Amino acid sequence: MRNHTGITLFILRGLADDPQLKVLLFIFLFLTYMLNLTIIIFTWVDPHLKTPMYFFLRNFSFLELSFTIVCIPRFLYNISTGDYIVTYNACFTQLFFGIPFGASEFFLLAAMSYDRYVAICKPLHYTTVMNNRVCNQLLLGCWLCGLMTIVPIFGMGLELEFCDSNIINHFLCEPSPLLQITCSATQVLERIILASTGLTLIMTLVLVVLSYAYIIRTILRLPSAQQRKRAFSTCSSHMIVISISYGSCIFIYVKPSAKEAVALNKVVSVLATSVAPVMNPFIYTLRNKQVIQAFRDTFKRIVLISKL
Repeated sequence: MRNHTGITLFILRGLADDPQLKVLLFIFLFLTYMLNLTIIIFTWVDPHLKTPMYFFLRNFSFLELSFTIVCIPRFLYNISTGDYIVTYNACFTQLFFGIPFGASEFFLLAAMSYDRYVAICKPLHYTTVMNNRVCNQLLLGCWLCGLMTIVPIFGMGLELEFCDSNIINHFLCEPSPLLQITCSATQVLERIILASTGLTLIMTLVLVVLSYAYIIRTILRLPSAQQRKRAFSTCSSHMIVISISYGSCIFIYVKPSAKEAVALNKVVSVLATSVAPVMNPFIYTLRNKQVIQAFRDTFKRIVLISKL
């Protein structure tokens, strides 16, 4: 990576020196890995979870896991050792992987909304429309769109010069705190970040809203209250995750200027990078009877094998 400055190291301020916070984050991280890995394994192995919905859920869990691996382990190392120094290359590597992973999640949430639209609004054509080829194409499109979001940002970011301060007022490398300490002109880059983030959020949110508008219209037309309740229950988990994901991202990135204070953003970043990846598997699994049944069946098999 190119470096036009004399600065090769950054110092992360972190969140706080509270040892209880360190324990809490370790617990969250452990739960994130275990729950997301569990969803990935169950949706891969269990024959009852081979539908497109669980295909997307498995890949969403993989993205959550990847995003958390990029963001959190370095911070846990910092707070456990007291060493808050991060190299220039390591900082921009975290940006290079973190932003595409995060952006791909939103495109995948849109794809999952489309899957629910086809399942509820066109149930007779569901297996034909959402075949393996279409699912793989949608997944590939999500990854490519997520990767495209970093290209203009990363290209201009490598041109930034850091003349005075190398202290990043955050617990990880984020665009906003980096732009706070650069001595380069940031107006163009800020606009590109806002445009890229805004375009990603608007495009995916429009697809989600349109999908759920048709879904809600179809559900309300169902003659039976039991059918309406069952249809709503299949979408409720996805809607909760959408609210958490879009809410935290809009708060962090969609703002007038990166020169604003980022103290509150650090708290929201914790929500986006550690709490949300823990909560999302809980939301999906605890509200999904098929996943719970898969857990029970696997547990019974393990007990039977252990008795033999």
